[in-house]
Amino acid sequence: MRRYDYVIVGAGSAGCVLAARLSADPNVKVALLEAGDEDSVNEIRVPAAALQLTKTKYDWDFYSEAEPGLGGRSVPLARGKGIGGTSSINAMVYIRGNPADFDNWERDGASGWSYREMLPYFIKGESNERGEGRFHGRSGPMSVQDARYVHPLSKRFIEAAKQAGHPYNEDFNGATQIGVGHFQLTQRNGERCSAADAYLHPARQRSNLDVITGALVLKVLLNGTRATALSIFRCGQEETLQVEREVILSAGTYGSPQLLMLSGMGPAAQLKSFNIATAVDMPVGEDLQDHVLAPVTYRTSEPSLLRAGTAADLELYTKERKGPLSSNGIGAGAFLSTVPGETIPDIELYMAPLLIDDLYSPPREDGFGIAASLLKISSRGTVTLRSARPDAKPRILTNVLTTPEDQRTMANGVRAAMHIARQNKLAEVRVSDASVPKSEREADIDDYLRNRAMTDRHPAGTCGMGRVVDSELRVLGIDGLRVVDASVIPTIPRGNLNAVVLAIAEKAADMILHNAT
Repeated sequence: MRRYDYVIVGAGSAGCVLAARLSADPNVKVALLEAGDEDSVNEIRVPAAALQLTKTKYDWDFYSEAEPGLGGRSVPLARGKGIGGTSSINAMVYIRGNPADFDNWERDGASGWSYREMLPYFIKGESNERGEGRFHGRSGPMSVQDARYVHPLSKRFIEAAKQAGHPYNEDFNGATQIGVGHFQLTQRNGERCSAADAYLHPARQRSNLDVITGALVLKVLLNGTRATALSIFRCGQEETLQVEREVILSAGTYGSPQLLMLSGMGPAAQLKSFNIATAVDMPVGEDLQDHVLAPVTYRTSEPSLLRAGTAADLELYTKERKGPLSSNGIGAGAFLSTVPGETIPDIELYMAPLLIDDLYSPPREDGFGIAASLLKISSRGTVTLRSARPDAKPRILTNVLTTPEDQRTMANGVRAAMHIARQNKLAEVRVSDASVPKSEREADIDDYLRNRAMTDRHPAGTCGMGRVVDSELRVLGIDGLRVVDASVIPTIPRGNLNAVVLAIAEKAADMILHNAT
């Protein structure tokens, strides 16, 4: 039986941070378990190839249950599977959210998680090519850069948004979030910089760190109310790993609650229905939150990113890591409030110089899309067990767009996207509508959303602070067990989640190391 001080479940963004930070102490033995494979394929490195990784072995390929707010549709929920997790397949957009998000966490009882206390961890983890300053650092592991290629259609979007009255914002992670501008990306010299690239790979030569791939965790083993071991399945056989200090679940918003429930921590009635003995009756898997995404798309007379991948593009990327192949497919964006006079956004816009409707089908003609993402949500979903078998996918009901408030705000976000598309700078190259609501009337937009909306693939909240874990991310009622990933987020931040998860893991590593001394 192998013994470790710390065993981390999941080599996604949080797991990579924890493995690197905890194994920096040569006196402890750390294991990082990952159900997927190594991150060695070229499609992970080349930013423009990101869409090719969904529905492959690098994607858990989750689907939601029939969604009442989406016309009964079941929607795909891509999650990275393998070293680096979703940071190996995402669009690399680096957004921290709004300072008010974290201040609200603290206000609601998550002591120590205010923006003032989180900002040092954002800075600590970041190596920003713009240099150091009040909001940024340059000595951290994660490389953050401006895009090396900006498509002409993205430049037109910036100008059109300004024509529509949106102020230019050169740094969405700076003094204010509102406005239109270019996203910074988790890239290093034109290549994807995943959490594995930034944190894990530099640490893998350490003799006190074992990275174990192809390992399906069956359950957390308890001795009374203390987590003492993990049961895993690997290479055709079961194995038990003994844990001296802590088990840390970093399996994500879907995986961590599933593993807790399989191990007897969750809603007692649900566990009983699967003949799982209840160790702690708690609301695991509840309060699922995700941003909602809906694109409006248009055909253009101007060549789009559809044409990327020519011999010249490949040569430029190979030699200089520049050009269209270094693009993440989202050239620019905006944050706005649909409430007049409000300075905190409730909608994020993405501009794609591609005619993409569903993120899973390749474009076939030139065009562009402006996608509205609902940031401030009141809808809540659930993650529940489908089976007592650890290899069964959980049941996921996002329940998005089921409240009048969310429907109203999302409709206004779509209107904002359409308004920008009508401005002269984009109208000059806009040939025809590809996929838009019939009109801007409430009924037509609501119908459009039921048929076209999806999630923004930013799930959070299923093991939230104050409900399942405490402010130090320790599972309530159990010793030696912690959850560190997006599932601990109490209320979802206004923006893409990867930067937030990295900072959560940085802060958690400090907590763990402090407790160990």
